[in-house]
Amino acid sequence: MSTRTVLHEADIARALTRISHEILESNKGPDDLVVLGIPTRGVTLAHRIAALVGEFGGAEVPVGALDVTMYRDDLHRNPTRTPQPTQIPPGGIDGKVVVLVDDVLFSGRSIRSALDALQDIGRPAAVRLAILVDRGHRELPIRPDFIGKNLPSGRDERVNVRLTEHDGIEAVTIEGPVTGA
Repeated sequence: MSTRTVLHEADIARALTRISHEILESNKGPDDLVVLGIPTRGVTLAHRIAALVGEFGGAEVPVGALDVTMYRDDLHRNPTRTPQPTQIPPGGIDGKVVVLVDDVLFSGRSIRSALDALQDIGRPAAVRLAILVDRGHRELPIRPDFIGKNLPSGRDERVNVRLTEHDGIEAVTIEGPVTGA
């Protein structure tokens, strides 16, 4: 396997800053926003984005976590997934603009699961999607509203997001088969 780093710490910070500004512009300010991360690294990114949106917009933005484990359509293939707690901020999501945050968008199935989970919690005014890395290969008609980095990749490659809070380092890498052997 070969590994190459495609985003370093400064690149990730710049991408999250840009996404936060785009969210504020799209929403015309921080009012009625709720940011929900999809575990595990999506939650960390959601907290960072909510803090930046709050800083740039001048108002605190509620942030939480949305576990999608029991809504996934691949539990029969990956039964070892451990559910994480769903944490909806006080005030809920009804009538709010919910920004779902995840680290990598690949097939779109996690996001479909998140939309199903949201439906059980409430009725947002709108749902937007913020992704750090969009690697393509969609199996469902899902497109992010806010993208940190478009990263075309092969199906046989693996995109890894490493965040300081979880991994002790900050980077996005691609692992793939060694070529030219």
